[in-house]
Amino acid sequence: SNYTDMDDGCPGLLKPGTSKLSFDPEGYWKKRGQERSYPYVEVVFTITNETQKFHIPLLLSPWSYTTYQGS
Repeated sequence: SNYTDMDDGCPGLLKPGTSKLSFDPEGYWKKRGQERSYPYVEVVFTITNETQKFHIPLLLSPWSYTTYQGS
């Protein structure tokens, strides 16, 4: 388990190396009766410094998705 700090972060949760975030939007689209192209999304990224802050938004539509490393 972990906690959220005053900046809505989880310090110490991720260590240097390659990590993967997995999203499962299929249920969301099914509840809305919406056809979709992507039943799941995986975002793989590399952490080089343990004190590095990450903000990785996922922008999702039924037919596309995009992500980026914010600040």
